[in-house]
This record gives sequence, C-alpha cells and structure tokens, in this order.
Amino acid sequence: MANSLTLERMTTSTANKTTVLITGANRGLGRETARRLGALGWTVWLGARDAEQAAAVAAELSRHNADVRPIQLDVTDDASVEAAAKSVAAEHDHLDVLVNNAGIPGGWIQTEEVTPADFLPVYGVNVLGPVRMTRAFLPLLRASSQPRIVMVSSGMGSFGITTDSDRFESTLKSLVYTSSKAALNMITSQYAKALDGVQVNAVDPGYTDTEFNDHRGTQTVREGTDAIVTLATADPDGPTGGYFDRSGPIPW
Repeated sequence: MANSLTLERMTTSTANKTTVLITGANRGLGRETARRLGALGWTVWLGARDAEQAAAVAAELSRHNADVRPIQLDVTDDASVEAAAKSVAAEHDHLDVLVNNAGIPGGWIQTEEVTPADFLPVYGVNVLGPVRMTRAFLPLLRASSQPRIVMVSSGMGSFGITTDSDRFESTLKSLVYTSSKAALNMITSQYAKALDGVQVNAVDPGYTDTEFNDHRGTQTVREGTDAIVTLATADPDGPTGGYFDRSGPIPW
C-alpha cells in the first residue's frame, strides 16, 4: 500500500463485520462510495442533511441486498452530529471507518471581490464539518480494531498541484474553496500525528462528473471514488497521514 494502491481487497468475512459512516452521501461521490462499500458487505450509514433524501437513496442501494442505513446529518450543526453519533452507538459498539465527504464549492467569486463573509459557509462545511464529525465519532472509532478516517479533499487544495503549470488545477482561481481544502489537508496531517492507532488520510477524487461541478468533470463517478474506497479498505499496515489520488501518493 505504501508504494501502490490496491482497490477493494477486503475479504467477504471481514467486510461483513465492518461499519462505515459517509457524510454527504445522498449524491455524487458520497453515494457511489456508499454503493461500493455496501457491495462489499459492509454496514453503511448514509448521511445527508435531508432525511427524506437519505432514506430514498438508502432504499435504492439496499435493493441489491446491501446494508445501507439512512441517517439525518448536518455537519455544520453540533446537535445534529451528536444525535447521529448516538444513533450509530445505539446500533453498534464501534465504527470502523468515517468518510468525511460532505463539501460545498461556494460561489465562483472574482478573487478581488471575495469578502470575509464568503468564507464562512464553505469553511463551515469543508473545514469545521470534518472536525465536528471526527470529534463526535472518535469514541466509536477508537472502539474499532482498525479505525480509519478518510478526508475527501481536492487537488485544488494542494500547493504542489496548483503551482504545477502542467496541471489543470493550476489554471483555476478560487480563493475560498481552494484554501478550505488546503486547511483540510493540514487538519488531516495533524489528526494523523495526534490520533494514535487511527489511520487518517486525505484523498483527491480528481475532476469527476458530478453535480458538484455541473457535470463538467472528465472522470466517471466510479473513478472519482477509487481513492476513497482504497483508503477506506486499507490494511492495518496501510498508510496514515498521507494524501492520495486514484494513482497513488500526491504532493501536499
């Protein structure tokens, strides 16, 4: 794993004992991650702000005998996150994997026009959301024999990628969104250092065809979830404190 990423290698017997919670899982990358991990036999908690949407997507994914359970979850709200943690704890004595996927792009505002207020909603979801989720679910994660946290970041949060003239990301200008993902990368690194025994990694899904970019992405949604699934299913000797796309490690 340290040198190359191997997709979906969990055995059926192990997968049947594995629980995962995914935020922002009613569509796009989160939904596809839920589908793929559910297909492995995992118990999937499908989080979404809208309870009806969560229930509808969970019902659809469960038609193929997957154990996908809806849970109302607003990552910007302390009470919502705490209630979700209690709901999961009522059903399980542990959580194996937390996928902090929920994110918003914010408006594409000209850099010189950005105000401090423009940062608040984006940072509320993309930065404070993962912190709020990690703090609330850490007791359940610590009860797992192999706890993993996957932070869904972006290549647009990478200093190495956004300063590489050969990369598409270097042509984009988005003061708020890019800085929120750069902050999430540092949060990932710091959690990995501080949380002994917990594998914490960040992933760049790549430019994926989803609602997030009005379906302008060049990757399929399955390709966009490759790195997420890989880090979620990492072996006990797999990485922590790393940053990956579907091909392997990428620069911070």
